[in-house]
Amino acid sequence: MKAKKRGAGAQKGSGGTKGRPPRRAVVVFSGGIDSTCVASMQAAEYDEVYGITFSYGQRAGPELDAARRLARRLRLKRHRIVDIGFMRGLYGDSNVLTSSKSKLPGSFEYSIVVPIRNAVFLSIASAWAFSVGATRVAYGAHTGDAHYPDCRPPFARRLQAAFNAGESDGIKLGVRREIEIWSPYSAGIGKRELVRLGADALGDRIYETWSCYAGRRRQCGRCESCMNRRRAFADAGIADKTAYQGS
Repeated sequence: MKAKKRGAGAQKGSGGTKGRPPRRAVVVFSGGIDSTCVASMQAAEYDEVYGITFSYGQRAGPELDAARRLARRLRLKRHRIVDIGFMRGLYGDSNVLTSSKSKLPGSFEYSIVVPIRNAVFLSIASAWAFSVGATRVAYGAHTGDAHYPDCRPPFARRLQAAFNAGESDGIKLGVRREIEIWSPYSAGIGKRELVRLGADALGDRIYETWSCYAGRRRQCGRCESCMNRRRAFADAGIADKTAYQGS
């Protein structure tokens, strides 16, 4: 899928064409580089883009600030930050993103995987999509996320089928619209291409995204997510102007 160059945050405009309702998409929008690039892609394709951000007890609190700032930059139709902080208590010490007891790894370890996090996010995002008449729910999984079972396309397809089945009567009656769960992964897009597409649309605003797992004033530049970010810029041939800790 190729994003049309439209300038950062330029959506097609509020409302559809004459005689057609607006085409709407909901984006799971963390404020990270992947979801921000995905949001810019949806803004080029859909009339209205709705962003939903989750506060789930993550250590990386600054990503919420990045999401607020970037939602304004992208001029999303609506942006909601949903507090599901109770999940931190349920997750306990099962992963390093919600528990501070373990050191953040610099490369992939299964301790990074938050149990079915995307299923939780996509369930709520899909409920909002059904409510506002959106036909797409997008999230930032890409082909480099194969380590994560809930990023893989077969998982997303099964969720999509289950959610549409859960609203099958409403869809038949015409009071709900069938949804598609979409990700760069489902379109065969990796992080390098995703960053290139995002940089084309966002320019230097791409450096305002937050990837770091740590909750510091600056991104650490060493955790697994920061390393993936640095590698993606290098692979894309784009200078990384991110302000990392110590730089």
